[in-house]
Amino acid sequence: MKTAMSRFPVHDELTAPEGSVPVLRGALATAGQLPNFLGVLAGSPAALRGYARFRAELRRGTLRLETLERISLAVAEHHRSQPGLALHARTARGAGLGIDEVALAREFDSADEQQAALLHYLRPLVEGGRPPMHLHEEAREAGWTDEQLLEAIAYVALESFTAMVNVAGDVPVDGSTEETRRLRAA
Repeated sequence: MKTAMSRFPVHDELTAPEGSVPVLRGALATAGQLPNFLGVLAGSPAALRGYARFRAELRRGTLRLETLERISLAVAEHHRSQPGLALHARTARGAGLGIDEVALAREFDSADEQQAALLHYLRPLVEGGRPPMHLHEEAREAGWTDEQLLEAIAYVALESFTAMVNVAGDVPVDGSTEETRRLRAA
């Protein structure tokens, strides 16, 4: 059986560079377990601190959790980020999204018209283009404010960064490295 291995070390608070340790301790205190993505990102204290600050600011924004999870699923699917898909399928379900909504979000869609308008607007950005004006107008007509659209764009950037690190680093899905760690210890 092949064990998933990251191209980058998956650090913890004992192996991470000194500049990453405070952020990792904070993540452990709030989540209880360190995601592999954060363990990898800890290899660069500047990247980890920047990521943590950006995420913390967006958490204070106006978008609801279920909207953020839809965006995360769409971005992870686009980049084929297996850790992102696994994490956000779980957290989306915890945020109240049904299985059908999770599947739709992965395709930049939703049964909810307002959510669908936002995802349709964001899709061209994720795919490397510019949203046509009619999609911007449709998002506004669906009730999205400029503040919310800007936060959604920022969240696309954050989740795209996460997906790129996961893909470039072959970061294993959370939980899959436990077997690797046990094998190394044996």
